[in-house]
Amino acid sequence: MAFAPVDLIYEVERGRARITLNRPEKLNALNLRIQQELQEALWEADNDTSVHCVIIRGAGRSFCSGYDLTGGGSLGADRRDGERPGPRYRGAKSFDDDTWQLERMQQYLMPLFDMHKPSIAQVHGYCLAGGTGIIGLCDLVIAAEDATIGFPPARDLGVLPITTWLYNCGPQWAKRLILTGDTVTGAEAAQIGLALKSVPLDLLEHEVEQLADRMSMIDPDLLAANKRVINLGMELMGARTMQRVAAEIDARGHLAPSAKQWVNDVKEVGLHQVLRQRDAKFGDGRARVSGPEIRDENGRLVD
Repeated sequence: MAFAPVDLIYEVERGRARITLNRPEKLNALNLRIQQELQEALWEADNDTSVHCVIIRGAGRSFCSGYDLTGGGSLGADRRDGERPGPRYRGAKSFDDDTWQLERMQQYLMPLFDMHKPSIAQVHGYCLAGGTGIIGLCDLVIAAEDATIGFPPARDLGVLPITTWLYNCGPQWAKRLILTGDTVTGAEAAQIGLALKSVPLDLLEHEVEQLADRMSMIDPDLLAANKRVINLGMELMGARTMQRVAAEIDARGHLAPSAKQWVNDVKEVGLHQVLRQRDAKFGDGRARVSGPEIRDENGRLVD
């Protein structure tokens, strides 16, 4: 391979490329370097004639907790909460500069949509904020039943800068989750279309690998043609233009009073305290896909 990644593991075997996000101590939060390495790994796989499909997965306890705000990258999520910095926190000097930075971030992930080879996301643990951007651009998503998927920064920071939820789960569930920042389990994500399907955690790897086995028996040129015709259909529905719009709308969201207050609060009391204070109001932070949402006095769903 032409490059030597630091924050991810790249391997090719039996017709598949496995790309493993490898910052387990940060729950695979996305710093600038891992985004650059991911982009390069995806094009490496696309250029390899022995690769039929790509698997994206995370090392350790989670798939991806979002962007890393704790250092190690100007675009990045907290260890658990999947956050993304407001414009001043990231050093953006204007609305246009903020939009430009968000568009740059998008370009690191867009190969998932643009590349010829199909991709499978293998999701376990937390998949928050920027993690949902990755799976939203993957062709197929298989999640552990107990995975946690959502976009908590919608509560005080901004908009999904990679907006594919509309196409995967429809406008109502996209609004339900984004307007509250609530999360769903992997099993519920499969019910509403954020994931293709969910399986028990101990069967997750097998489920993904057997699917890659089946794709590896298909001519890569045919895989590329069939992926492309569906993605072109999504483009005709505005999917690619939507990403450009999302960056601008996210920059607009960063101008909201809550986003500006978030920046000040982080400076005063620290990132983790700000996140705890915000999310405590939402109890367990979960939505329920089937059945009523009855909560106890602490805001936790009652079965």
